[in-house]
Formats: sequence, structure tokens, C-alpha cells
Amino acid sequence: MLIRALLVLLVVLNLGVAGWWISRPDAPPPAPPQQPQGVARLQLASEAPPPRAPAASPAQAAATAAPSTPVEAPPGVAAGTVAASLQCFSLGPFADAAAANAAVAALRADIARSRTREVEGASSGNYTVFLPPAEDRAAAQALAQRIAAAGFDDFLVVNEGELANGIALGLYRNRSGATRRQHALQAAGFPAQVRAAGEEGPSQWWADIAAEQGMDAAQARAKAGAKQSQALDCAALR
Repeated sequence: MLIRALLVLLVVLNLGVAGWWISRPDAPPPAPPQQPQGVARLQLASEAPPPRAPAASPAQAAATAAPSTPVEAPPGVAAGTVAASLQCFSLGPFADAAAANAAVAALRADIARSRTREVEGASSGNYTVFLPPAEDRAAAQALAQRIAAAGFDDFLVVNEGELANGIALGLYRNRSGATRRQHALQAAGFPAQVRAAGEEGPSQWWADIAAEQGMDAAQARAKAGAKQSQALDCAALR
């Protein structure tokens, strides 16, 4: 009986000790050792705070905040200011290149740019576009078929005269129309030529000049010894 009571008392004591052990508060962490004065405390890598991004400079902050706006370059001097400050004329006609060059020389001190050009004389009749005579009629017919295959029309094989077995490709009232037809045929590989059907007048020469704004066209014409002065687009004189 006494032994049983001792066993029960022992069990109760063990349970009490176990309950106290479980319910007791955690012991406080040990205090860090006192660091000597003037010595920094060592830190583990896991204890170090995350690095902060470097502060942006005022210029970088302004560049980030302000939207990027393309800056247009100022217009070129030659294309803008200079072109706007010039006026251009054609003076003539002159009988030959020497007279046109003499007119330019007389105005040299008053002008910025100049050139001389030849204008072919007008014809009293029309202008013919043609291909020279072929070796024979068969060759002329074969050439005519090639012209048609290239997409050209308004042509015929000449039967007689100095252009017999040649190809007539059109008759024009002015040289510019005949020249356009000639160039189109030449671009396609046909050696087209142009000649005046009537008597053609002599060539004329003109002097094209560019001067500062304010130049009087009548005075320039008189100084150059020209009969006419015509306004000219300065873009044509570059």
C-alpha cells in the first residue's frame, strides 16, 4: 500500500516538473559582448541591409523627367538665306558666245553667279524625227516591226527620196516636241535624228545672272548691252 502511494506521488511530481518545463518563458538572448571603444562591430553578410541605388544627379533627373523632343537643325545658309537674298535674270539674246561672255564680264562686280547658254534657232517650217535609210526594203520593214514591238506608233517606211528605206517617226511644229520624241526612241535603242524641214534660223545666246535683291533689271540690261531681260528662277542657276 505504501509502495503504491509512493509511485503515485512520483508520477504526480514528474507531471508537475514536465508542465513547469513546458510553460516556462524562453530565456533572454545573451547580451553581446562589450566592444572596445573605437572598434566597429563585425556584421554577418545576412545582417547587412540591402544596398540602395545611387541618387541621380540633377541633370539625370531632368533628363528622365523631361520628354525627349527632337531638335531641328536650322536651315542651311545656301538653301535659305542666300537663295532668298538673290534675284535672277536672263539677258539677251546675243549673237554668239563671245558676246554673252562679254555681257557677264560687264556685270561681274554686281552679280553672285552667272552662266551662258545657247538656244537653237527657230525653224521657219517643221521638225522631222527619222531613222536613216536601211540597206534595203526588207531591212527597213524589219526595223519598223521592231519599233512597233517596242510600243511606238505614228511611223512609216519612206518609199522614195533621199530618205528612201528610212523610217519617218513624226513631224513637229517645234523643236522641243521633236527632241522629246527623239530621246524616247534613243532610250529604246533606236538612233533617231531630228532635222528642220524648213530653213532654221541662227542660234541665240543668253546670259543668266544672279544678283542681290534690289538690282534694277533695266540697268543690268543696258550695262550688258542686251535687248531683253527675263525673270529667271534662281534654282535653275545653281
